[in-house]
Amino acid sequence: MIGRSAASTLQALPGIGAWTVAEVTFRALGDPDAVSVGDFHLKNVVAFALAGEPRGTDERMLELLEPWIGHRARIIRLLELSGLTPRRFGPRFTSVDRRSM
Repeated sequence: MIGRSAASTLQALPGIGAWTVAEVTFRALGDPDAVSVGDFHLKNVVAFALAGEPRGTDERMLELLEPWIGHRARIIRLLELSGLTPRRFGPRFTSVDRRSM
């Protein structure tokens, strides 16, 4: 892992968790294997792109990424850039044209 000492130093700070450490080590230090466990959308994107499942868990995400240990952050980045996203659940917002008001 790139920046192992930086990761342990970050984790020693109050309020800094695994997600923040993974994001910092990937984006700032270039760690090719940093996985942002705890990310709200990432687990669903990985589960959908690699297994066709509409929803995933952090455990399932790590299981699906296991063949690429050492390069998991790179794979995740490629999946994000691919545009493959699961169907969205939740309320829809219909915009109202207020220009004539």
